[in-house]
Amino acid sequence: MHARGTFAVTLAPTDSGIATVGRFALEKTYAGDAVGTGVGIMLSAGDPTTGEAGYVVLEVAEVTIGDRSGAFALQQLGTMSGGDQHITYVVTPGSGTGDLARISGHLELEMRDGQHHYDLVYELPDA
Repeated sequence: MHARGTFAVTLAPTDSGIATVGRFALEKTYAGDAVGTGVGIMLSAGDPTTGEAGYVVLEVAEVTIGDRSGAFALQQLGTMSGGDQHITYVVTPGSGTGDLARISGHLELEMRDGQHHYDLVYELPDA
């Protein structure tokens, strides 16, 4: 199954306690097939201004997809090097709650016209 739409994201720097690691509080607002919010923590290292960096995110999304509501966690890994960017989003196993309990899958992301477009590819065993 697919849930498609857009999300807006804000990042606020926080103290990581490690000089070479950036830490950010993350908030998202989802629109489209999945409607709701997400909150999480991002850790980053490297130098994005030179195009060489990486980050990890753990986010909890509370959304409604169709007539199902609940929450689940997304794990995100991003790298940039040599002009290439790679992003992987995975639904964290065992993290689903409510009507989204036992959800599995991944999220694909595309930037278009300055906006984040998502395609959540997921399975729900009892759907």
